[in-house]
Amino acid sequence: MSGGGEEEVTRRRTAVAEYQKKLLQHKELESRVRSVRENLRAAKKEFNKTEDDLKSLQSVGQIIGEVLRPLDNERLIVKASSGPRYVVGCRNKVDKEKLTSGTRVVLDMTTLTIMRALPREVSCLTYRD
Repeated sequence: MSGGGEEEVTRRRTAVAEYQKKLLQHKELESRVRSVRENLRAAKKEFNKTEDDLKSLQSVGQIIGEVLRPLDNERLIVKASSGPRYVVGCRNKVDKEKLTSGTRVVLDMTTLTIMRALPREVSCLTYRD
């Protein structure tokens, strides 16, 4: 009987060791999957930005303007670089939270819709890399 009992204990220890090994492998794989998902998310973000940049280069001429103030959730008052002020809408992909007073924007020439927000204007004389 003692031989059978020892065999059972050995079998259980082996099973527990195997389980712990598999659990460790699972954690490592889970970590790798998480890392790959983060890389994929970053790559998608970069792809979308590049795609937007390409579209803006291929599109018909656009007007640069500055947001004076939002009227409501849908419309804003924008002063075009050429002088006139317009009440304009906004493209769905543009983050409306970023469209605060003073934000530079690109307007579609035909519809006067805000196509994207621009970084602030920087003078090359005062700012150097």
